[in-house]
Amino acid sequence: MHRFPEAIWVPSPHFDARPTDEISLLVVHAIALPPMGESPLPVLAFFQGDLVPEADPYFAKIADMRVSAHCVIDRLGQVYQCVAFNQRAWHAGVSTYQGREACNDFSVGVELIGPEEGPFTEAQLQALAGIARYLMTEYGLTSEAIVGHRDIAPGRKVDPGVSFPYDALRALI
Repeated sequence: MHRFPEAIWVPSPHFDARPTDEISLLVVHAIALPPMGESPLPVLAFFQGDLVPEADPYFAKIADMRVSAHCVIDRLGQVYQCVAFNQRAWHAGVSTYQGREACNDFSVGVELIGPEEGPFTEAQLQALAGIARYLMTEYGLTSEAIVGHRDIAPGRKVDPGVSFPYDALRALI
C-alpha cells in the first residue's frame, strides 16, 4: 500500500511525515530539466539530490534545492514513484487550497515531464488518470480535488498551464 502498483520505485530522501493521514488533494505539476528537456532522468536525479551541477548551466542554479514529488510521469506515460503516498513530499511550497495552507500536508504531487504550460501527451493523461483512480479508491480523493500548482500558488507558479485539460482528465477517471 501507499505505492502506485504500476510505478517504478525511485526513492527520494526529500520527504517527511504527514501531520495526519489525510490525502484529499492531487496537485498536478510540470517540469523539464533542463527547461524544454523531455527526459525524466534529470528530474529523478534532482528529486534524489543527485543532480550534477556541471552537466548543464541550469542545473548549477537548482542542484542544492531539496524538493520531491510523489510521482513523475514521462512523455510516454511511464510512472516513477519517488515518495510513498502516506509521506509528505516537498512539492507545493507556499500554497493554499480552499483556505487551507501548507498543501504538502494533505496532497499528492504528480510531475508531468514537459514544458511548464504544456502541452502534455495522451499517454501522460492516461497515466495521471490511473494515479487519480488509485487515490480515489485507496484514500477517498474526489475528482474535483485535482488542481494545478498554479491553482494553489497563484502568481508564483504557472504549471501545468491555463489550458490543462482537466475535463478530459476527469473523463478518463
